[in-house]
Amino acid sequence: MLLRHVILSVAGRPGMERFVRNSRLTRRVVRRFIAGETVESALEAVAQLRESGFRITLDLLGENVRDCETADRAADAYVDLLERIANSPYHGGFMPENVNVSVKLTQLGLLQDEQAATRRLERIVQVAAGTRNFVRVDMEDSQCTDATLRAVLAVHSSYRGHVGTVLQSMLYRTEKDLEDLIHEGVRIRLVKGAYAEPESIAYQSKRDVDNAFLRYGRRLLEDGIYPAFGTHDHRLMEALIHHATEKRIGRSRYEFQLLYGIRRDVQRDLLKRGYIVRVYVPYGEHWYPYFTRRLAERPANLAFFLRALVGR
Repeated sequence: MLLRHVILSVAGRPGMERFVRNSRLTRRVVRRFIAGETVESALEAVAQLRESGFRITLDLLGENVRDCETADRAADAYVDLLERIANSPYHGGFMPENVNVSVKLTQLGLLQDEQAATRRLERIVQVAAGTRNFVRVDMEDSQCTDATLRAVLAVHSSYRGHVGTVLQSMLYRTEKDLEDLIHEGVRIRLVKGAYAEPESIAYQSKRDVDNAFLRYGRRLLEDGIYPAFGTHDHRLMEALIHHATEKRIGRSRYEFQLLYGIRRDVQRDLLKRGYIVRVYVPYGEHWYPYFTRRLAERPANLAFFLRALVGR
């Protein structure tokens, strides 16, 4: 956990983003985690993954938007993306969808106007519902948790089954949030959490975060609506698979979600064994915050980045 804090601190220093963006040495690493800066490049990646049997969630990267015009453009881009998916050869399915989308509410202007952000989300989800698709609202840092849940529940009341959200096992509050969302029938993606949070509201040790993940994961398997487990931790995956097997919970009732470019071996292995695997495919110009969180959450990602810097 200390390493994550250090990496995020360094990544936020003046000039660091400019260096990473402009360095020829880092481009190979960035391409591993980001499916390009355009929707066309992202859809090329989707086509390749679909051919292999993976399901996809597409994320147009962007966050912390504080003006209406930029937030409106982000909503427009998601509407266009959903329409492109609907008219593509890989559209199809519902729970699980072949290709759905993920969005951050701060990209839709949450930090400026919560009600306006909720209206933009509703517009996106309306299009998803009309094309039998699904929108996952990503969870951001803890200052956004309450507003994100309010927006999701408000939109879910009109478009049940077409919008879901994410809970982070590192936060103490997740135990109650989980029960509330299960009661409302909201689809949940469970993750550990990639944001630096204080001890007053979040577990600080990997062991505690992992134990909470397993506890909440088992609860979701038994009573959640088609839960998704976002982790690259093979031990946690196997523990959840074991629990599902013991409880006779079929493989079609849940899925694993892994990030584009990370633990491809695990992705292929799960797929080969008959589990539903969804790859989180990010794209867009505003990739730096996402990229730095990926480096911070796994030492292997950081090592890959450092090897690229020294030319190995």
